[in-house]
Amino acid sequence: MNSNETAERNRELAHRLSNNLARMLREFTRDFERRIYSGTAARGFPDIRPSHSAVFANLGMGAVRVTELAERAQVTQQAMGKMLKELEQMGYITRAIDATDKRAKEIRLTGKGIELIGASLEVVEEIYAHYENKIGAQQLHELEGNLRDAIRKLDLEYLPASWVDEPQQAAD
Repeated sequence: MNSNETAERNRELAHRLSNNLARMLREFTRDFERRIYSGTAARGFPDIRPSHSAVFANLGMGAVRVTELAERAQVTQQAMGKMLKELEQMGYITRAIDATDKRAKEIRLTGKGIELIGASLEVVEEIYAHYENKIGAQQLHELEGNLRDAIRKLDLEYLPASWVDEPQQAAD
C-alpha cells in the first residue's frame, strides 16, 4: 500500500471510530450534562460535579443502600462510598444504619439535596425546551422513546424496570 492509500485508509478508519452511535450518544450526553451543571450552578449549587451524577441519577427519593447505588451506577462500592462521603460532607445526603440490616447503611437526601433535585428538574425542563427548539418536539420525543425502547429490549439487569417506563405527565 502506498502512502496515499495508507492516508486514505487511516482517514476512513478515523471517521468510522469517531462517527458512530456510541460517539453520538456520548456527545449528546456531554451537552446535556454541561447544561445541567451550568444551570444548577446558576441556581446556587456550584459545588456539584459531573461525577456526582452517579449518585443522584440512581438515588431516587427513598432510602437506598450503597451496594444498590454502586450496582445501578456500575461503579465499585469503594468509588460509590467516596462519592457519598463527599456529598454527605457537602450536606446533600445523610447515611444512617439500615433499620432492617444493621450491617448496611441507608442513603437519604437532605433538605439541601431535595432542593438540588428540584433545581435540577427545572434545568431539565429548560434543556428540553432548548432541544425542542433546536431539533423539534416530535423528533426529541421520538429519540427519547426509541432510546427507552432499546434499553428495555436490552434488558439491562442493573436498571429497575420502572426506569424504562414512559415518564408520567404532570396533571394540569
